Amino acid sequence: MNRSTKIKILVALGFAVVATALMVFMISGDNFIIFKSLFTHELSDEELRDRLMEFGVRGYFTIAMLSMLQVVCTFVSAEPVQVLAGVTFGFWIGSACCLVGVALGNSIIYLLYKTYGNKIREYFVNNLHFDIDRAARSKRMIFIVFLLYFLPSIPYGMICFFASSVGMRFRRYITVTTLGSIPSICMGVALGHISLMSDWRVTVGVFVILMIILCLMTWKRHYLFAKLNEFAASTEYSSKTTVGESKKLWVYPLYRLVALYFSLKGIKLVSKNKLTEKLESPSIVLCNHGSFIDFYYAESLLLDVLPSFIVARLYFYDKRLGYLLRKVGAFPKSMFQADLESTKNCLRVLKSGRVLAMMPEARLSTVGRFEDIQDRTYSFLKKADVPVYTVKINGDYLADPKWGKGFRRGALVEAELDILFTQEELRSLSLEEIERKTVERLRYDEMEWLETKPELHYRSKRMAEGLENILSRCPKCNSKYTITTEGKAVFCEKCGHLTDIDDRYKFTNDFTFGSFVEWYDWQYELLKSEIFENESFALKTSVELRLPSKDGGAMTRYAGNGVCKLDRTGLKYVGTRDGNDWEIAFPLEKIYRVLFGAGQNFEVYNDSEILFFVPRELRMAVDWYMASIILHDNFTNKE
Repeated sequence: MNRSTKIKILVALGFAVVATALMVFMISGDNFIIFKSLFTHELSDEELRDRLMEFGVRGYFTIAMLSMLQVVCTFVSAEPVQVLAGVTFGFWIGSACCLVGVALGNSIIYLLYKTYGNKIREYFVNNLHFDIDRAARSKRMIFIVFLLYFLPSIPYGMICFFASSVGMRFRRYITVTTLGSIPSICMGVALGHISLMSDWRVTVGVFVILMIILCLMTWKRHYLFAKLNEFAASTEYSSKTTVGESKKLWVYPLYRLVALYFSLKGIKLVSKNKLTEKLESPSIVLCNHGSFIDFYYAESLLLDVLPSFIVARLYFYDKRLGYLLRKVGAFPKSMFQADLESTKNCLRVLKSGRVLAMMPEARLSTVGRFEDIQDRTYSFLKKADVPVYTVKINGDYLADPKWGKGFRRGALVEAELDILFTQEELRSLSLEEIERKTVERLRYDEMEWLETKPELHYRSKRMAEGLENILSRCPKCNSKYTITTEGKAVFCEKCGHLTDIDDRYKFTNDFTFGSFVEWYDWQYELLKSEIFENESFALKTSVELRLPSKDGGAMTRYAGNGVCKLDRTGLKYVGTRDGNDWEIAFPLEKIYRVLFGAGQNFEVYNDSEILFFVPRELRMAVDWYMASIILHDNFTNKE
C-alpha cells in the first residue's frame, strides 16, 4: 500500500471517528429531539429555546456543531440552525456560535479536498455554468469567493471546495471562507432574533422579503453567473521576459540579507578569486550546480559585475518571484528544450557588454556529483566568441542536499573563480576539446571532497529525512518505494530499521552501503539492467497534471488527471486538460532528461509551458529521472 493511499485511509478513518462521536453527541439526551425538530417541527420555537437554554455551555456547543454539519453535509440547511441560534441566544452570541461551527466545517472540507482531489469542480462546471478556471486565475478571485456566498443554490460546502481547489494556503482560505459566510449567518440569526423580540407581523414581513429576493436570484441565476464569469475575466500573466540589467539597488541589499541568513544557519562560505586580471565583459561564467542556492555562492565572486543568470522558467510562473528575478537581471529558460526566447536574451546580454552566468548542468545534482551537460552548450560557447570563466563550488550539496529537509549546520562551502578560455583559446579549440576542458574544470564529487575535510561534521536533527525520495529500492528485500526516514534513521516498511546516517553522511551499523551515493548507484544499475533486458520495459503511473499558473499567483495550477508512460519510444501523457480529453507525446530524441523534484513530481517543458506531473507514489519520481537518462543515452543518438 503506497503512502498516498495510507493517508487517504487515515483521513477517512479520522473523519469517521469524529463524525461518529459527533452523532453520538447529537443523539444523546435532549439533543436528538432538538436535531429532529429542525426538520419535523415537533417542538415549537419557544420549546426549542427553553431546551437549549437549559443546556448552558453545552447549548453553545450544540449550535456550533449543527452549523459545522450544515457545511460538511450540504443537504443540511443552514437557515434553521441560524434561526434557532438567534431565537435561543440572541444576535451576538448566536452569530458567534454559528461562525465557530462554520469555521470548523470549512477546515474539514479543506482537509478533505487536499486528500481526495478535484471531483467537486465538476459540480460548478456542469450545474452552475460557472467558469471555474477563469475564476481561479482571476486577480479578483478572493472577491469572487465572497460573491458566491450571496448567490442561490450554492451550499457553503460547495464554495469551500471551490476555494480549496484554486490553491489557496490554509490561512487565506479559512479567512476568506469564514468572513464570506458572515453576512448570511447574520441574516439567519437576525431573523430568529427578530421573531423573538418583535411582533409576528414584522417577522413574517422580513421573511417574505427575503424569499422574494431569493426567488428573483434563482430565476436570474444564469444571468448572475454570466456576470460573475465576466467579472472574473482578467489578463493572463506571462513568464516571457526581455532581459534587463541587474539593479544594484536590488542585488546588493538582497545579497547582504541572504548572506546574513545563511550565516545564521551555520553555513560558512569561503570565496577565492584566482584571476590575475579583472574579469572581462562581455563574457560567460559557468557554474556547477549542487544546491538550489548556488546563485548566492557564485554571486559572492561576481557581485561587482552584476551578471545575468539563466534560471529555470518554472520560477518565473510566479509573478512575485518573477518580478524579483527580473530586477536582479535573471531571465527564464525552458530546460532541455530549444528556447528561442532564452537564446535571444543570452545574445542581448553579451551584445550589451555584460556578463552572462549559467549553470550548464541545468538541474540540481541528485547525489552530489557532476551530472552532465548537453552538447548544444559547447556549440553556444564556441559561437558566443567571448572569454569563458568558471565558478567551481564544493560543499554546497552537503550543506543543502536536493533531498534534504533544511540546511545543515557546520557546513563549509568553497567557491573559486578562474578563467577557463580566453577568446583566442576558444577560437582555436574544437568542440570536443571545449567539452573535455569544461567537464574537467566543473566536475565535482561531494563525498570525495568531504574526505579531504576531516574536520567537517554536519548537524541536523533531520539528517536522513528525505532520503526515501532518491532511494527507491530496499537493498534487503528489493521492494520498491518502501524506504522511510525519521531523524537520522532509515527504515524499510517491510524490513524495519536499516541504518542511521552520521554527521559525515556515512551509514552506520555495517550497512550494505557506505553512503547514499553507493545505494543510488546500485539501484541505478538494477534499473539499467531491467531496461536492457526487457524491450517492452515501461514506467507507467497515474498522475495529476499541473500547468503554469495563468495569473501568476503561484508557480503551477491544477489542470487535470491522467496516465504517464515512459519507454523506448518516449514519454506520453493521456488524460484530461482543463476539463477536456488531451494527450501529448515526446519522442525519446526530444527528452534529454526528465527533470524531477525529490518526492514531489517529474516534469518536462513543452516550449514555454511546463508539464508538471505529480505521480500517485511520490517516491517514484526519481525512477523517472534515472530511466530517462538510461533510455536517452542508450537508445537514441546523443544530441
